[in-house]
Amino acid sequence: MGEALGHPAHLCHHDYMDTTIRNLDERAYRAIKARAALEGRTIGQVVTAAIEAYVARPGPHHRRVSLRAAWKATDYPAGCERLSEEIDPLLHGAT
Repeated sequence: MGEALGHPAHLCHHDYMDTTIRNLDERAYRAIKARAALEGRTIGQVVTAAIEAYVARPGPHHRRVSLRAAWKATDYPAGCERLSEEIDPLLHGAT
């Protein structure tokens, strides 16, 4: 489908398919049909361009998340205030 899908456009052989897309919003379909006609394009060309643009966008897995922003400090539960001091001898041997 072109460079948006990771293929150089000049090397890409376009395979077109006929398909049925169900559950489209009727107003959205009429709007895209009218706009495509005004631009002298087919609905298939407009939908293909929209799909390529959508696929080219970074998805949620591309978003970088700061652990500092996501990790909120919490207080130790009552009675555990010295837990980090008490665990050192267990982990590293008595000092």
